[in-house]
Amino acid sequence: MYTSIQKTKVIKSNIDTLYLVKSLKEIAVNTFSDKELAFIKIESKKNKKTSFSFNRFTHWDYIEIVKNKENHFHFLESLRILADKYVGIFNETRIKTIGIHSESFKADESLAFAEGMILANYQFNKYKTDKDNNFNTLQNIFIQNTAITASQIDELKIITKATLTARTLVNEPVNFMNATQLSKEIKILAKETNAKVEIFGKSKIEALKMGGLLAVNKGSIDPPTFSIFEWSPKNAINEKPLIFVGKGVVYDTGGLNIKTANFMNNMKADMGGAAAVAGSIFAIAKAKLPIHVIGLVPATDNRLNNNAYVSGDIIKMFNGMTVEVLNTDAEGRMILADALAYAQKYKPELVIDLATLTGAAAHAIGKYGIVAMGSKNEDFLNDLKISGEQTGERLVEFPFWEEYEELIKSDIADMTNLGGPDGGAITAGKFLEKFTDYPYIHLDIAGPALVEKRFNYRGIGATGVGVRLLFDFAKRQVSKQQ
Repeated sequence: MYTSIQKTKVIKSNIDTLYLVKSLKEIAVNTFSDKELAFIKIESKKNKKTSFSFNRFTHWDYIEIVKNKENHFHFLESLRILADKYVGIFNETRIKTIGIHSESFKADESLAFAEGMILANYQFNKYKTDKDNNFNTLQNIFIQNTAITASQIDELKIITKATLTARTLVNEPVNFMNATQLSKEIKILAKETNAKVEIFGKSKIEALKMGGLLAVNKGSIDPPTFSIFEWSPKNAINEKPLIFVGKGVVYDTGGLNIKTANFMNNMKADMGGAAAVAGSIFAIAKAKLPIHVIGLVPATDNRLNNNAYVSGDIIKMFNGMTVEVLNTDAEGRMILADALAYAQKYKPELVIDLATLTGAAAHAIGKYGIVAMGSKNEDFLNDLKISGEQTGERLVEFPFWEEYEELIKSDIADMTNLGGPDGGAITAGKFLEKFTDYPYIHLDIAGPALVEKRFNYRGIGATGVGVRLLFDFAKRQVSKQQ
């Protein structure tokens, strides 16, 4: 279920309404009685209360006094998180339609709150049989704010749909969302936007000699796919394309270096990077941003059978380099390496990959941010950091020193697919860098891609992290050229 949002000039008097204000002076005096206003004033000053609700019997009126923050990016994020709180209240009260009165807020502030509501109201209930008791009631949002334009509402719809689509791609189990199905889903997204898509099947992948992708796929009964999702408008501001590469491991058992205990439970989420790339290209194309972007998605599951690849194998990659396999559970970098090498044919302006790549990244910063690193990209990385602050998908830059390359040296091949116990997130990035010859940024989203307990507006399960980040980044590149 997608939550509908519309701008309105006036919220109807019988609709449940939330009044967002920054001070007591902004409360609509014609909506609340003198006694109610006096009560609000006393409670807010004496008890520091900021939330108020009034049952009108036909509807509810809510007031939230929002404290501003000096850092505007932090304020926007606090509004998204506040929205999650109210989505819980509205669904608990069984509200279907809510009006948001936020006339004293800037457009981006009101939109951040609305964005938080839509994202927070998402549920993945496809496989629930008790529909009545498992679905949120909130369906419609009417927002009253003269500063907001119709085009901004349209863009918000696109961004949130793309993010929630990415969540669903990840939340689907592998007995539905295998590599072939993922490529079909990308085709559906492309058809809706008039973007181009090309899908390589196993025979084409074999002909291209994508050794990394084929090695990981050896243990599977399902064939691999390689999806190319391209938006190339005639009015593009860039001569060389911007490329996003997403890790599409639709399920990861670890292979013969099998994951133990409960470490396999959420491994359907190992395609979070692929979902982010699919969602972001969809959003950019749907919004018709004048920028040439290409999404590359290598996809397979990583399972084990009598023919699965093993530790000690030497794999010849797409670009001819050789890799000594030290751990079959370091499979993501194997399939990404082929995609990164393939990206060279486009002579890109920049390549960004997104991957749930290492536990080291997740342990370092948890679910609170994205680990970033790269080369030849200082201006781009600075822009991406700003986009991270803007969207609440913040980046933490790790060092990318050449000394880390020592940790992936092999005595019998060009490199190993695993470093030592130190700097695991960085050595994974240095491995991938070997397959690039262009400005490159590596984003490890292992921490924030999936959460096991509800985490504000990001919900529970897949978060769709990366979609809003990449869309904002692409939009930022457009604005710099115009």
